[in-house]
Amino acid sequence: QRSTMANEGTNQKYGTDDDELAFRANNLDIGDKEKAGSGLNTPENLIQVEQKKSESKTSKDGIEVTSDFQKVYETFDDLKLNRLLLRGIFAYGFEKPSAIQQRAIAPCILGYDVIAQAQSGTGKTATFCISILQTVAGNDLDFRSNGLCKAIVLAPTRELAQQSTKVMLALGDYLITSGGLKVHPLVGGTSVQADILSLQEGVDVVVGTPGRVFDMIQRRALEVSSLKMFVLDEADEMLSRGFKDQIYQIFMKLPNTIQVILLSATMPPDVLEVTTNFMRDPIQILLKTEEHTSELQSHSDLVCRLLLEKKKNKNKKKKKKTKKIQ
Repeated sequence: QRSTMANEGTNQKYGTDDDELAFRANNLDIGDKEKAGSGLNTPENLIQVEQKKSESKTSKDGIEVTSDFQKVYETFDDLKLNRLLLRGIFAYGFEKPSAIQQRAIAPCILGYDVIAQAQSGTGKTATFCISILQTVAGNDLDFRSNGLCKAIVLAPTRELAQQSTKVMLALGDYLITSGGLKVHPLVGGTSVQADILSLQEGVDVVVGTPGRVFDMIQRRALEVSSLKMFVLDEADEMLSRGFKDQIYQIFMKLPNTIQVILLSATMPPDVLEVTTNFMRDPIQILLKTEEHTSELQSHSDLVCRLLLEKKKNKNKKKKKKTKKIQ
């Protein structure tokens, strides 16, 4: 249902100030500037892209990165983030984006569905935390929380959910103190009534495990009608732990226009099934370190090879036709 309704309407999640329009136009300079594809929800006056070109490059850190999104941002300033968020990023100790952050933050805040395949310790958590905080607050320095949940992050364990919550709170510290931005963990082993009370008071972001998040949706304590982003962190581990049914049930409750961001170390069949069923023309970013190169020869690599073979075959056919005509 989501895939068939993905193109109905546009979800104008962003402002229209000059800096933001320029930033988004620059970000969308991927290959030829042609008609819009289905993977991006933006106002009609913005440049959109029909085709993405997958390209493999080696970063300055010696990490090989294959990405559909060609633009690379080597500093956080280049990303045109909310100034309060930027202060939080630098206060947290970040000086420059990691390889995955240089390529994944921009498409996330632009509204693309994104698949980021990388190992732990590469900066994935900060990638989706920064993307969510920017989407929720925009570039408004006078941001005020309206108490409606804008983003949900699912994690496979309580510990990981709590850790991601801490990172989100730290990075968004200045947004929290100035605008009342609220991030709430929903995990097992805690009071259900306390969670319900917190949700009733209003939250902007929920970070939790599938069981408790689905329970809160079922109880109608967690309202998802205003949701913009849905993040699956460590998707391979989550599915291997038997959360597939709950994840699918959660998806069925979400708005059809929801943006999906999936982060995973590997791409087993269960994860690929999720990307096929619930993601619209996703940007794919594959980060390979020397240590894990052989492990990450996955679906993304195979797709790239098949596309290259098809292009070669098409070129050969064109050459043969040209020779016959001559």
